[in-house]
This record gives sequence, structure tokens and C-alpha cells, in this order.
Amino acid sequence: MRRRRLSRDRHSPRSTETPLQDIFGWIAPIATTIAALMTAANLGSRVTGWGFVLFTVGSVAWSTVALGTGQTNLLLTNGFLTLVNVVGIWRWLGRQARHEEGSAAAALRSAAARVPNLFGMGMLVGGTLTGRDDTAIGTVIDGMMRCDGGGLAYVVVAEGGVGGVGERLHALRPDQLRFGEQITCDLDAAALSRLPVLAHNDWPAAIDSEIARD
Repeated sequence: MRRRRLSRDRHSPRSTETPLQDIFGWIAPIATTIAALMTAANLGSRVTGWGFVLFTVGSVAWSTVALGTGQTNLLLTNGFLTLVNVVGIWRWLGRQARHEEGSAAAALRSAAARVPNLFGMGMLVGGTLTGRDDTAIGTVIDGMMRCDGGGLAYVVVAEGGVGGVGERLHALRPDQLRFGEQITCDLDAAALSRLPVLAHNDWPAAIDSEIARD
């Protein structure tokens, strides 16, 4: 009976996984999951950039696991993903972050100069709309510009729903908004929800003041 058990153990496959590989096996999915949440949330270039940093940690960890277990397909896939993630880091923590710093510097200088105050358009989309009670009442999802150089025609704000599901879209005129360190208005959440609701795939050519101007 003992001989039979020893013979069975001799032919059973041995695990080649080391404690270090086991650690990387945990780091990889955790880093990848957190990175996916950070990039999907679209909370700005820096958060997205750090999401790609975590993606890189995850892909390197997966590559380490692949090397230790001899999984060539996993190694090649994550080797390529590491290169993609490095590009993402450069894109969001390098290039985009510098652009946002330049925009912020221009806005700061305009506040002290004898010129109209400036507001970076890159800060518009995804910006939080703050109501008269200093609470967040919506998120700016886009702004429509006039082709004749007349500036903003209207801004589209989303409110309600969860994760974009069930959200309602409303158009606000530029004169209803104030642009500065944040985007503010004199509405509260209830007043915003009472505005006409835009169809998600059919926005108007103009709203109130724009129609009057034309």
C-alpha cells in the first residue's frame, strides 16, 4: 500500500510555482482591476495616467508569472500590453498633463491681466457643475460651439442615473454658467431636473437665446 502511494506521488505533476510567483499572481489581477476602475471613471488626466501606471504593474506581474510557469502566450500578450501601457503613461501623465498645466497657467495669468478671463476648453467636458448651494448637481458632457466664431452656443449637462444609466441631459446657455476654478450656476438640483430633457442622440441646433440671436 505504501509502495503504491509512493509510486503515484512520483508520477504526479509537481508545481513549479514559487512563493514569489504566487505573490505576483495576486498583484497582477488586483493592479489590473484597480487600473480599469481608475481609467473607466474618467476623473482627469492624472488619475487616468496613474491608472496606466497600475496597468503596467499588472502586465509586468503577469509577465513574471508567465516566465515562471512557461506560458508563452501569456508572456507575449502582456509584453505587448506593457508597451501599450507605457504609451498611456506618456499620453496622460506626460503630454496631456503638460497641456492642462499650460491651460491652467493661461487662466491664472488672464485673471491678473487686463484681458477677459480665460477658461480652458479641456476643463469643460467632464467638469462638475456646481449649483447655488455649492453642491455638485451635474456633469458637463459636451459643449456646442458656433461655427461663426460666436463662442459657445450651449453646454450639455447630465444629471441623475447611475454610471450613465438613466441619466437625463439638459442644455444650458453660456450666460447661465460661470467659468473659473469650477463651473457654477444659480440652479439647484431640483431646478436643473425641471429643465427640458434632451434626447441622447438628437440635440437641437440652437436653444432660447441662440434662436433669438439668429
